[in-house]
Amino acid sequence: MLQPKRIKYRKQQKPKLKSMANRGSTVVFGSYGLKSIDGGRLTSRQIESARIAMTRHMKREGQVWIRIFPDRPITRKPQEVRMGKGKGSLDHYVAIVESGRILFELDGVSKDVAYEALRLAAQKLPVLTKITVRPDLVKF
Repeated sequence: MLQPKRIKYRKQQKPKLKSMANRGSTVVFGSYGLKSIDGGRLTSRQIESARIAMTRHMKREGQVWIRIFPDRPITRKPQEVRMGKGKGSLDHYVAIVESGRILFELDGVSKDVAYEALRLAAQKLPVLTKITVRPDLVKF
């Protein structure tokens, strides 16, 4: 699973979710992309399960780029522990996703295979998504 190798501080405060993504909102590496419509948090397990769903449908052909990385630590207190006594221990990492952010990109497969692979990946994610195409590939 994805997680940072080294971080400066083990615990962070909860971030405010921004409305729209300023960066990472266009398809750059591949031909097809999966863009988030609303914001939220994606765990490293959710990102990994979406990646596996895509690569299985593509039958290991083409290439997949993961454009997000879970670098935000989430803490949790143990079960049946009273409130207080400090912040809980590190539980897992999440990626903060704003609306309009590209999550995954694909290349090297046909249009039908890419659309189905991205649809399968979108079912594994807790945010609403849509499939986008790189602007220079769109024909009017």
